[in-house]
Amino acid sequence: MKRKDWFFVYGILFLIIVVDQITKSWASGITELNYKFIKLILVHNHGAMLGLFSELPAVLRIVTLSTSGVFLLSLYFLTQYLIPVRLMPLRLGLSILVGGIFGNVLDRILYGYVIDFISVQFGQWISPIWNVADAIQWVGYLLIVYSVLKYGGQIWPDNNIRKSFWVNRKFQIKYASLFMFTGLLLTSVSVVFSYTYLKVTIQQITGNDEVLVRKLSEPFLYSFLALSLTFAIVLFAVGKMISHRIAGPLYAFERFLNDILEGRGLTKEGAALKLRTGDEFKHLEELAEQIKIKLAKLNSEKSIEVIEYKEET
Repeated sequence: MKRKDWFFVYGILFLIIVVDQITKSWASGITELNYKFIKLILVHNHGAMLGLFSELPAVLRIVTLSTSGVFLLSLYFLTQYLIPVRLMPLRLGLSILVGGIFGNVLDRILYGYVIDFISVQFGQWISPIWNVADAIQWVGYLLIVYSVLKYGGQIWPDNNIRKSFWVNRKFQIKYASLFMFTGLLLTSVSVVFSYTYLKVTIQQITGNDEVLVRKLSEPFLYSFLALSLTFAIVLFAVGKMISHRIAGPLYAFERFLNDILEGRGLTKEGAALKLRTGDEFKHLEELAEQIKIKLAKLNSEKSIEVIEYKEET
């Protein structure tokens, strides 16, 4: 992708977050307004979308939902990097979806709740109360589904010789495991620091009330451990995909050299080395072509020398 494409993709993400926060700031000053089928009424949503999980303890609800949102934002940037082709509809769909989700995550980080204020009414039926971020997410969902259905063949080519993600299983497992192990080490440090800090703080505030300390700190610990496990699994998958971009070109270059050594592919019409979009070591394509031309030239000169020798004899 070109630099301007990246600016556009990430610009849409931040634009949606800014617009969402502006509308919520405006809505914070209203109580109730009616415009035909649209009803504006300010509600503080302490749960997830449409009030889900609002009954959970605050320490579990706010911290977990906020952290999950930031985790999703991290996955978004990784996914944008790992998508092998340009596919702007898919990339923009991800930006719109994550921008909408993170707009609500930002509310939880700042206020501990999400600001909802829009409702649709038809006769006696009234929709749940939502906000701009909730609405814009569905545009992202539609773009993603459309892109996968229409351009799925570009993401997962059917005629690609490297159909499997396990090109060099030993190397890739080692690489992905290193990713996962590093993530586990870092999250272990984070969980010990966060849990002990939270527990000591609660003890000082509550006068060492063990029941209350356990009620507030244990949900935090369990949710943190669950997120850490999920993070480790994701890191393994990311390590597997990145290692495929490393092992794949080497695998293709090895096959190319084997074909050359066996005398195949030395003609101009012979198959050139073509790597996948997003592969590392793209310079191997140029190197392979130079090798092919050089060996073809040497082979041609050798044939000429043999013909000349026969003519002399």
